Amino acid sequence: MVSGVATAAPEPESTQGGSRQPVVGKPDLGWNGCARIDQKLPTYQDWPKVRSGITDSAAVERRVAELVKGMTLAEKIGQMTQPEIAAITPDEVKQYSIGSVLNGGGSWPNKDKHATPKAWLDLADAYWQASVSTRTKIPVIWGIDAVHGNNNVFGTTVFPHNIGLGAAQDPCLIRDIGEATAEQVRATGQDWAFAPTLAVVKDDRWGRTYEGFSEDPRITRAYGYEAVRGLQGSSPKGIGSDGVIATAKHFIGDGGTLGGKDQGVNPSSQADMINVHGQGYYGALAAGAQTVMASFNSWTNAELGIKEGKIHGSKLLLNDILKNKIGFDGVVVSDWNGHGQVEGCTNASCARAVNAGIDVFMVPNDWKAFITNTTAQVESGQIPMARIDDAVTRILRVKARAGALDAPKPSLREHAGKPDAKDARKIAREAVRKSQVLLKNTKRVLPLAPRSKVLVVGKSADSMQNQTGGWTLTWQGTGNTNADFPNGTTILGGLKEALGQANVTFSENGDVDPKGYDAVIAVIGETPYAEGNGDIGKRTLEAAKLYPNDLAVLDKVSGKGTPVVTVFVSGRPLHVNKELNRSDAFVAAWLPGTEGGGVADLLVRGWNTGIGYTGKLPYSWPKAACQTPLNPESAGYDPLFKLGYGLHNWETGAVGKLDESAPATCGNSGGGGEAGEDLEIFVRQDVAPYKSYIGSPDNWGGTEIGPDGTAAHASITTVPTDVNVQGDGLKVTWNGTAPGQVFLQNPAGGTDLRGYLNANAALTFDVVVGQKPANRTVISTHCTYPCQGEVAATKLFTDLPVGTKSTVKIPIACFAEKGLDPEGVNTPFLVYTDGAFQASFANIRWVPKAGADPDARKCSDLT
Repeated sequence: MVSGVATAAPEPESTQGGSRQPVVGKPDLGWNGCARIDQKLPTYQDWPKVRSGITDSAAVERRVAELVKGMTLAEKIGQMTQPEIAAITPDEVKQYSIGSVLNGGGSWPNKDKHATPKAWLDLADAYWQASVSTRTKIPVIWGIDAVHGNNNVFGTTVFPHNIGLGAAQDPCLIRDIGEATAEQVRATGQDWAFAPTLAVVKDDRWGRTYEGFSEDPRITRAYGYEAVRGLQGSSPKGIGSDGVIATAKHFIGDGGTLGGKDQGVNPSSQADMINVHGQGYYGALAAGAQTVMASFNSWTNAELGIKEGKIHGSKLLLNDILKNKIGFDGVVVSDWNGHGQVEGCTNASCARAVNAGIDVFMVPNDWKAFITNTTAQVESGQIPMARIDDAVTRILRVKARAGALDAPKPSLREHAGKPDAKDARKIAREAVRKSQVLLKNTKRVLPLAPRSKVLVVGKSADSMQNQTGGWTLTWQGTGNTNADFPNGTTILGGLKEALGQANVTFSENGDVDPKGYDAVIAVIGETPYAEGNGDIGKRTLEAAKLYPNDLAVLDKVSGKGTPVVTVFVSGRPLHVNKELNRSDAFVAAWLPGTEGGGVADLLVRGWNTGIGYTGKLPYSWPKAACQTPLNPESAGYDPLFKLGYGLHNWETGAVGKLDESAPATCGNSGGGGEAGEDLEIFVRQDVAPYKSYIGSPDNWGGTEIGPDGTAAHASITTVPTDVNVQGDGLKVTWNGTAPGQVFLQNPAGGTDLRGYLNANAALTFDVVVGQKPANRTVISTHCTYPCQGEVAATKLFTDLPVGTKSTVKIPIACFAEKGLDPEGVNTPFLVYTDGAFQASFANIRWVPKAGADPDARKCSDLT
């Protein structure tokens, strides 16, 4: 299915409004009917008009206009509102004329992680029946994050994440995966897949790097076209019974944020937005993508005069460019409460985002208040009725093209109830094989001879959780076990299949002498994460510092006379010089999904396939620990392995002894000078080396808060909550039966943070008070107890509004005055109270210079 490479075909131009605007249509197709990956993309001087693969239908337009004409305002706003399944019942779908529902990552029918296809279909039927029982009888549709297969559903084949598919450089494969995913989604009763992601990733510190096919927009453009064709089908009239509604996301520039910060600021010029970040959308919209999801990021560059801010509120991007210039006539859907981040808005109210061009609002929990507020804003004239009618027209147009207006209930549709798509495992295994990139192969260690005797080591060899990654059964991909994947195969399982059980010995920690084995296979790398939690920020890209146990395992087995083959499972390239030095062969396996046997297919010569390694790097690979952004257009581009690098079986590569030196972090974190970067302590999750704990008479030493955000003592509990974005906070409840505390601590001991005192930093955090403190409450920082600085916080928290987010800034100098020694800080944040209190904390950090901010607290007020 290799599509080959073609030169760029000349693209027609048309004259519109007296100026020449480029026009994009169907791409150049290869002999196999799939889009080619162009050698060079054309450079556009303006946003192009895109000719959609789905043509206008006068009959559809008449039908939609008639429906809209007869709808009440309440029915129209209901169509624009998309609650989460855990927050809405079928009866409420009927009562509020809801147009669509969604389930987030880690949300299942009846909150059952192992829900059967029938359970999914039963809920889909219930929502559908409720919607067609309304006055308008307009069916509800259900959207799901099917980003690498229908990955929320127990027992489904999960394909490699997009970064691995980018290494395959095979657009036909992308179409096959899209078709199989559409069947999987139909099996459980959904109509709408929130895929494909079309981010052109420019900084690998971003926690969603693996969701982007490549840093190369040529690949993203061709893949965007085929991913949509696979999901929706290729009928010019709409979406067939085999297909589902596709979503081109996240419009626009999510992969180009400063520092790779999720939901951050993209400072690109308009030319780069058009010619880099826009390319995937030209492919997807040319294939007929019916929905586009707005991005969380901002578009701002003061030097260039760009000040769009949050894209959810940008009329320029969503209306003037996407809908008018590009010519998109489908639905623009918000991301999870993304409208709530627009200036002047909340999750429950955002007229600006409606007027900017959002048609469907993903408002998971606050949807009733959103309906009330939007109704009032229309009635007051803040939102024009014409804008509401335009949004509803687009929604019904997409439903009509998708066949949703006339389809029977979900359980009676094609593919319903089939737990997996036809040939999905076969396609997934092929995708795994094509995605593997061989980076080093000293003395042609790979492929191994059949029946080789191997020692397999490493935490990811027998871990379905690690090889499937984020957005798998749960949002972050954490909390899963092998039992959650009854139809999958681990990499270890694949090796046993390839070599025979008797020839494979497994020791996760490498505590077996490698002498006498033909090879050691070490399967190591990243553990699962998704958006936000996966951001590296100012931490190092060095794998050995992020995952020190992996290097410890390699140290046990390398240099013993037995060749070491490392299989690196990851969602991005990392600095792996130490690991490469200890390996005779090194394979970038990315996040292969449930078919771990595809990895073994290439490790063993001739096993189950006649092909060898063909994958090419879709991202440049760093030579140094802080070498990011790293792209061919970057100044001084000098990667360890260039974009497009990848060895074949017969090649050895030229990787000599690599420099192993690396700084502890990639920013100024303190010492005797002045700190220049934020010290992140808790940003959606614990930021290493800090870990979160609760303490009370049950265990003052501290009970670690689990990765699921929960911990419990008799007097204090924590659960995850939303403060700024989905799941970014810890809700802490003290019931008053005994004192208790929540704190962030480095279990390894103190760190020299004098630079933050020198820089007049402030302990800064976001907080939502749920219940005011009933008794004495303090905030403290510790330098190995009893060395500490403590300030009074009872009045501080009492004065904050209940139920509303506030940002608190306390100068580090206040803690130093009270006894903190900043040269050895081990606990940079602690809240203690003697009585009942409830508060949600998020975004905890030490911020240089923030002690001088006008809203910083005065030390004299904290006594």
